[in-house]
Amino acid sequence: MKKLLVYLKDYRKEATLGPLFKLLEASFELMVPLVIAALIDKGITGGDKSYIIRMCLVLVLLCFVGFVSAITAQYFAAKAASGFAAKVKSALFENIQKLSFSDMDRVGTSAMITRMTSDVNQVQQGVNLTIRLLLRSPFVVFGAMAMAFTIDVRQALIFLVTIILLFAVVGFIMTWSIPRYGKIQSGLDALLGLTRENHTGVRVIRAFGMEEKEKANFRDKNNALLNLQEFVGRVTALMNPVTYAILNLAVVYLIYRGAIYVNSGALTQGQIVALYNYMSQILVELIKFANLVLTVTKAIASGNRVQELLELKSSMVDGSERSFDTTEDHVVFNDVSMRYQGDSEDSLENITLTVKRGERIGVIGGTGSGKSTFINLIPRFYDVSKGSVVIDGKNVKEYSLEALRERIGIVPQKAVLFHGSIRDNIRWGKNDATDEEIYEALRIAQAEEIVKGKDKELDYMVAQGGKNFSGGQKQRLTIARALVRKPEILILDDSASALDYLTDKNLREAIAKMDNAPTTFIVSQRTSSVLNCDKIIVLDNGKAAGIGTHEELLASCELYKEIYDSQYKKEGAV
Repeated sequence: MKKLLVYLKDYRKEATLGPLFKLLEASFELMVPLVIAALIDKGITGGDKSYIIRMCLVLVLLCFVGFVSAITAQYFAAKAASGFAAKVKSALFENIQKLSFSDMDRVGTSAMITRMTSDVNQVQQGVNLTIRLLLRSPFVVFGAMAMAFTIDVRQALIFLVTIILLFAVVGFIMTWSIPRYGKIQSGLDALLGLTRENHTGVRVIRAFGMEEKEKANFRDKNNALLNLQEFVGRVTALMNPVTYAILNLAVVYLIYRGAIYVNSGALTQGQIVALYNYMSQILVELIKFANLVLTVTKAIASGNRVQELLELKSSMVDGSERSFDTTEDHVVFNDVSMRYQGDSEDSLENITLTVKRGERIGVIGGTGSGKSTFINLIPRFYDVSKGSVVIDGKNVKEYSLEALRERIGIVPQKAVLFHGSIRDNIRWGKNDATDEEIYEALRIAQAEEIVKGKDKELDYMVAQGGKNFSGGQKQRLTIARALVRKPEILILDDSASALDYLTDKNLREAIAKMDNAPTTFIVSQRTSSVLNCDKIIVLDNGKAAGIGTHEELLASCELYKEIYDSQYKKEGAV
């Protein structure tokens, strides 16, 4: 949590002026009981109306100055806290972008979202209240005690004992609750993960009639989190009643002892009223301080979680090489094996393949055979467990990730478009792409008619997630996004699954006819998409069941022949 405070350095002025104005407000507040004591003892007791009026005007002045000071302090505190939160979120987002896919898999999407939102908001509230109350509340408490000593030492001892007891209660509850609030936030991670899963798969859940099961699962996790929150809440809720009990007992004893001293003439009525007012101020401030402690306790627990993610460094070491040679062997897999973190088995095992520059490579196999894992090693989304992936004669680990991925165009398995214009979406592939370059990419991707058919063409707004386009349209637009940068290596990860056979055929032919056609990897479930490739690699449970041309594989690879026959052999044929 402490390391997060570095993000307050740009708000030093606000973080300093906020507490100072709060202390100024508290100073005026501490003067009020003395003014009231003087008003009672000199004005009311002596019947001096002019003195009473003067003291009332002084009270109004103290109230006004305190009000202005409080508003000013609130402004500075809010500005510092919101600016601090914005910087933490920016730093957190930037660090997440640097993490490898393995790191993201390990942390979990739901945990990252919770820390970016709920946890940072908790920390923001903690900073806001800390600036406003951390100095003010103790200042008023100890200031009231000090002022009580100036009135009467014997009565002031009641203040001293009361404050010691109260701080003991606050300290115990704070120490007990901090780790448990951390568990609550972790439980929130799990609940958010389940919610996201259900939201994403809502159609599947309804299609299989699993609503009741998922409701029960959510209810169990939600109730477990609720029980933990209630347990922690019950304990922390004791702070206010215990505080009230101690302070009210102190007030009763203060008034009892004060009555004795007034009767004996040791203290005046005004002094007893002043002592009572100081005890009331302590009561109010300790209630505020108790709420501050609860908020800060949550903020510390959340801050530790945010700091943990901020300090998480990518397990993938970035290379330094930014220059590429032009070699005939463009991409080479040397006895490559790959295992996801936490898995007990390899997802790819002993893959060896040499790809010449400009070749088209088909990747085919059953579901879960390792196709996406295979192509994810080329842009180094994951590192190999054994062997090496070589591009232009150098291991991909030697290259700068930015330089490596600038030369690769990737169309993911799930077509993703972002809210904005079509032009903005296509320019993800190349920031400075002209309209001519965009339309050229659209023509190759068989998507030109999609754009031409829209009212504003390239300025047509894409809804969040591309919901105003069909599946096939989204796939073609994402292909255009990859093609606009004219990559040396193009990866199509089952990106034509929503296209009809003719459009798929025209797309592949258009890519092949490009000037300086890229080395293309086509991942597909369809043999029609890969049968014209220069080489086809058939994957089965992470192993290469066969590598060759379509004709060679039909003759030598039983798995490929089964896939081909299942798609092309007519029903009833032998």
